[in-house]
Amino acid sequence: MAKMSPRTSPEPGQREPAPGELGLVQAFVNTADIESDLDEFSDADSLRGWLLDHDLIEPRLPVSDADLRLVIQAREALRALAMANHHGESDAAAVQALNRVADSARVVVRFREGGGARLEPQLSGVDGALGRILGIVCTSMVEGTWQRLKACRRESCRWLYYDRSKNRSSSWCAMAVCGNREKAKAYRRRHSG
Repeated sequence: MAKMSPRTSPEPGQREPAPGELGLVQAFVNTADIESDLDEFSDADSLRGWLLDHDLIEPRLPVSDADLRLVIQAREALRALAMANHHGESDAAAVQALNRVADSARVVVRFREGGGARLEPQLSGVDGALGRILGIVCTSMVEGTWQRLKACRRESCRWLYYDRSKNRSSSWCAMAVCGNREKAKAYRRRHSG
């Protein structure tokens, strides 16, 4: 994928981003625009900049090419996990990849004064950043918000969006774009030959 600038336009279909910290997970996965073949993480420096911009690493910490490969693997595993929010079947390889990331970040439960708890990584750097993201995913699963974070069903898109529909039945990041394209494709299939 080619390098891209951070997306400054609103979400497709004028959707609101995911609520709270889950918006960070959505932004993380959407650093790769599959349809345009653009990736904000084109090299270790661009990854480091994104992590710094989102307060996920300390300024003094380096980011390596190995870190970049790990982050991209985790990002795509999260995309696959969000895709399962349409049909409930998780990708086994994605689950294994995320478990390895959680293990390497040493994610643990931390209780807070005044009540509440959260999952936090014991490490810093890229492992810690990924652990923080996975902690948000786990918390959102418990809260019931994760199931609304979906990957667009259009194969060439897969953009993550937050499904705010009452019956949680949204399939595309934007009906006016991906939904119409998929419906037109299905129509042509039915009426060809």
